[in-house]
Amino acid sequence: MFAFFRLFFMGFIVLTIIYVCLSLYSRAVRRSKLKAQWQIEGLDKDGSRDDRESYIQKGLEEYDGSVRRKLILGVYIVPTVLVAAIIYLTNFA
Repeated sequence: MFAFFRLFFMGFIVLTIIYVCLSLYSRAVRRSKLKAQWQIEGLDKDGSRDDRESYIQKGLEEYDGSVRRKLILGVYIVPTVLVAAIIYLTNFA
């Protein structure tokens, strides 16, 4: 039983590190896409830096409520289900 808790604890730590890294990476990619979109649309010709930052901030707020951000939580769900299935199949099938 102690081995199970150790596996659970270490797995949670590893999955949390992966989740944080993936979340930060996804947010950085979204930020760079918003910056590129700002330049492509020609919004930077007459806009100031404050307008650009508010545009990016608004886009990131929309990203925070998006489905893509919630899908990153699959980092916790998928490996947990796979390990549980492997344990079950190994012991009871």
